[in-house]
Amino acid sequence: MKHLLLIALFAFIGISTSAQVHTGAWMRRLDTSVQYLTIVDQYFVITTFNLEEKKFYQTRGGTAVMDGKQMTGVIEFNTTEKSEVKSSYTYNYTFNKKDLVMPIGGIEKTWTWVDDANAGLAGNWRITGRMQDGKFVTMNPGARKTIKVLSGTRFQWTAINTDTGEFFGTGGGYYTFKDGKYSEHIEFFSRDATRVGSSLSFDASIKDGNWHHSGNSSKGDPIFEIWSRK
Repeated sequence: MKHLLLIALFAFIGISTSAQVHTGAWMRRLDTSVQYLTIVDQYFVITTFNLEEKKFYQTRGGTAVMDGKQMTGVIEFNTTEKSEVKSSYTYNYTFNKKDLVMPIGGIEKTWTWVDDANAGLAGNWRITGRMQDGKFVTMNPGARKTIKVLSGTRFQWTAINTDTGEFFGTGGGYYTFKDGKYSEHIEFFSRDATRVGSSLSFDASIKDGNWHHSGNSSKGDPIFEIWSRK
């Protein structure tokens, strides 16, 4: 009875008792770089880069199910070890308040909490349509895909092929979403380091659960895209 009353109290004051407490963004500072981990919508991405030198080092990601003790899933991309794609993994983890302790790679690592994934455009989004040559083109689900993983403040897009293990590019940093405007500040870019430090702003809205995204690309080209939660 007491347990049920606590659950009801948590729900009333807005504290989640679900796995949502396990979603968000965390970071670690290394000798010459920084590493960010984002977990949301049963998906994770880890990326290492040097912001000052505008160097991208590596990224990997895949599905992620957290049960309170272990995170399990399947790797969908890895820029430094392509052979890991499609392999399964299991990581034990604990929380120290909101900091995450997880021995990825066999070495215990503490990740400092950055934010929850319950604000902004937090989610695992996949591009499902865009304007091309004046026509709207629907993009059907498949192994070749572009995803955008967002916590409450961090974003990362990645283009991959989960069947072949191919990696086509990634970029990310931090973002804001307010009053119909989505702005992102680029902190790493695997294909073009000159874009690091730049900011882009777009019109954005959620319609029928989909993210409508429009404006101009970093090259000045007009874009209109629709992203859907994976």
